[in-house]
Amino acid sequence: MLMLTIRKHGKSYLVTSKQAVLNLLGLAQRAGRLVSGTDLVLGQIKQAKLIFMAAETSSNAASKLTQAATAYSVPLIKIFTEQELSQAIGRQRKIVAVMDAGFAKALLKKINQGA
Repeated sequence: MLMLTIRKHGKSYLVTSKQAVLNLLGLAQRAGRLVSGTDLVLGQIKQAKLIFMAAETSSNAASKLTQAATAYSVPLIKIFTEQELSQAIGRQRKIVAVMDAGFAKALLKKINQGA
């Protein structure tokens, strides 16, 4: 498992790259660059740059989202649980879309480092 060093308030903390992705997702939420919830994400899928889907997502919602993401060539990430996603963004959600290209690029980079 890849570990990253984060410096905060003059102290260093070791975090997993998975936690680093969740931290960045929380930052994107605070910056207003996320859309969450199945209906809202499906409604704005054309503008989405990256989608996170929790492992517990119902098969019906997962099927709809997978088809839409494939049709619009939006990367779909399924590495987190509902609890992890919800804790990261501060809302109970199973589906989260990143609407900003910069955040999406940074998130994919961290995921490819071994989240």
